[in-house]
Amino acid sequence: MGENVKRGEPGVRVVIAEDSVLLREGLTRLLADRGYEVVAGVGDGEALVRAVGELAARGEAPDVVVADVRMPPTHTDEGVRAAVRLRAEHPAVGVLVLSQYVEEQYATELLAGSSRGVGYLLKDRVAEVREFVEAVARVAAGGTALDPEVVTQLLGRSRKQDVLSGLTPREREVLALMAEGRTNSAIAGRLVIGPGAVEKHVSSIFVKLGLSQSDADHRRVLAVLRYLDS
Repeated sequence: MGENVKRGEPGVRVVIAEDSVLLREGLTRLLADRGYEVVAGVGDGEALVRAVGELAARGEAPDVVVADVRMPPTHTDEGVRAAVRLRAEHPAVGVLVLSQYVEEQYATELLAGSSRGVGYLLKDRVAEVREFVEAVARVAAGGTALDPEVVTQLLGRSRKQDVLSGLTPREREVLALMAEGRTNSAIAGRLVIGPGAVEKHVSSIFVKLGLSQSDADHRRVLAVLRYLDS
């Protein structure tokens, strides 16, 4: 177990699905060096589903899966298909998918189910080691991690009147940062405003999007999904 795991905390269990052996080994080393326990590494979608199923059957299900969107045999959508299947069959397992560029259809499909434990990052984000590792931890803990580019494209793909038309420019900025998985304090720091102002904007977003009282983290993702459903 890596030296970064302190105070007896158990390592986060990870399965990596990436057909490039070089990248798969690199991700394994990067995470292992930071205290994560990489329990399996596979090269295609079917192997990913099989590996998670076998681990779960032994009571050793991973906390999170990191998977490439495109994998063999066709290198189209095998990875995201496997990710969607895992979210249905093993809802307690977080799923973080990596893509070379934003593929709106895949992002939408991945986000269409439960809002817990899901992430979509561009592969370039892996180069930002701290952000990538934080994203893995956030998804493993049941949170959300969306690449800023993914958020930008999903929120900007329609120029027609939609459910976001009632939001102010500042509320749209807050919503985009919420969708990236940032906390209120992190949003306050990014926008250089007070925490109280962020809370006011978030509450206003929920009201304008017609989101009823529920778990706060759940509503943060639903705020983005409400746009995707429009």
